Amino acid sequence: MSDDTRSEHDGEERLFELSRDKLLLAAILVVGIAGSGIVRRLLGELGYNDLGALVFMLGYGGMIFAIWYGWIRPMDITGPN
Repeated sequence: MSDDTRSEHDGEERLFELSRDKLLLAAILVVGIAGSGIVRRLLGELGYNDLGALVFMLGYGGMIFAIWYGWIRPMDITGPN
């Protein structure tokens, strides 16, 4: 029975199917947003507010670059000929 259902979805990726790429994307988002935000707050409480802001900007910017480089850049986004 599982072979029949798998053959129906050959070539189609299910939206909520957990894959390695989706886990990596989620990890990058969590580290880039929450991780750098937590480090920024801790550095701010220790009196290193400017360093915390720099860490947050580098973490958030690095996350955006990683998502662009890994997922958006390889897409073939072209219109019809």
